[in-house]
Amino acid sequence: MRLLIQRVSEASVAIGGVRHSAIGPGLLVLVGIEEADTDDDIAWLAEKAVKLRIFADEAGVMNRSVRDVGGEMLVVSQFTLHASTRRGARPSYVRAAGAAFSEPVYGRFVARLAALLGRPVATGVFGADMQVALVNDGPVTIWIDSKNRE
Repeated sequence: MRLLIQRVSEASVAIGGVRHSAIGPGLLVLVGIEEADTDDDIAWLAEKAVKLRIFADEAGVMNRSVRDVGGEMLVVSQFTLHASTRRGARPSYVRAAGAAFSEPVYGRFVARLAALLGRPVATGVFGADMQVALVNDGPVTIWIDSKNRE
């Protein structure tokens, strides 16, 4: 399971030109799921995302989490996070899990985030053609992979 986390001033998801969800200051989390992902991956990544200290404290040091600052979260599924570009110019997505496996995992991940955050988490629509807009604050962008726990 892979996350691309962006600290944002605001972010939104539109589908067919209609706004589906939006957040103010907080985190936009893009999530890629593969067949090998388990509930352990969900728990580890959800905890990591909610506790990640990438918001400034009163001294201007990145020392606060999204929960600490009362920030919001927007989570969007993105199978392309598992793209392989080893050969040729066309990415391969064979490591990305299919919808039958990914959609329930995505749902469990969002539910776990909401439980840890203590409030609802905004989402995109699984499998939809979405337009994601964001204002990256910093910019701060962090990549986390549950199979490579650095």
